[in-house]
Amino acid sequence: MNNPIKILMLGGARRVSMAEQLIRSGQRLGHEVKIISYELLKEVPIAVIGEVIVGLKWSDPDVVDDICRICREKDINIILPFVDGAIEIAARCKALLPDVFVPVVEPGLAEKMFDKIEAAAVFKEAGLPIPLTYSVLNAEMPAIAKPRHGSASRGIKVFTSIEDLMHLENLSDYLVQEYIGHNREYTVDCYVSEKGEIMVTVPRQRLEIMGGEVTRTVSVDNPSLIEMSRKVLSEFNFHGPVTLQFLEDTDLQRFLLMEINPRLGGGVICSIFAGAPITDYILRESLKMSVAPCTDWIPGTLMVRYQKEAIFYNS
Repeated sequence: MNNPIKILMLGGARRVSMAEQLIRSGQRLGHEVKIISYELLKEVPIAVIGEVIVGLKWSDPDVVDDICRICREKDINIILPFVDGAIEIAARCKALLPDVFVPVVEPGLAEKMFDKIEAAAVFKEAGLPIPLTYSVLNAEMPAIAKPRHGSASRGIKVFTSIEDLMHLENLSDYLVQEYIGHNREYTVDCYVSEKGEIMVTVPRQRLEIMGGEVTRTVSVDNPSLIEMSRKVLSEFNFHGPVTLQFLEDTDLQRFLLMEINPRLGGGVICSIFAGAPITDYILRESLKMSVAPCTDWIPGTLMVRYQKEAIFYNS
């Protein structure tokens, strides 16, 4: 075995299967992979496979310095964010740790992607297809209101009357768009190399969702979604893993871009088992090895998620 590769996961508390895939990728490359995760609690599931370091909140002004300190003390080779709030933090760490591989976007772009109002404006300016977006005064019913800084579908509300919409507290903090009743949800798992080359795009249909997390998903060979995803990726300066969310309007037979998450998504395991070598890309690029595009992944790969407990004893 070569020298171990140490990966610092930011907010990877529940990503045990992702850690397993990173370890397997390391084995294929002849490297031991050690997982360390930066969390608010010590007793989280990732502890069954790696080391947990209790750290600061993403909003803490000292969090970047704290993570950089840990990276130096632990000789970290790779930083991977797993929650929205950690992406900008990882990008700021990247600027301070030139010897650590951090496959993320620039901080400014990350900030735009997680403000739904600003993201919708950016998507529209780029000519990307999105749902009709309303100001409150011209909203047509039914309409859907999404918290501008929300995630995992929390806080989303559907309105059938303008009067009810007007009574929504802090209305300026919501993105208001057309409501599409007959739809199917899709995610596209992507990877963009450090050179800006699109390595892989795997669409999958979201069949079942619990608490904003996909629990049942299947890879699908959809040329329209693949082409649209490549167009989206080419519009922005992305690096590393990117998760695109689309909605299919089944009445009008159109795909609409809903959001972009420049990080590994929770359901990316489905795409990895379908043949997308995303964890291999991360490790190979960290080792300055070449990467090659992948198009021969397997459609119809179904992932079904189940619960498994991690037990801790306070002794």
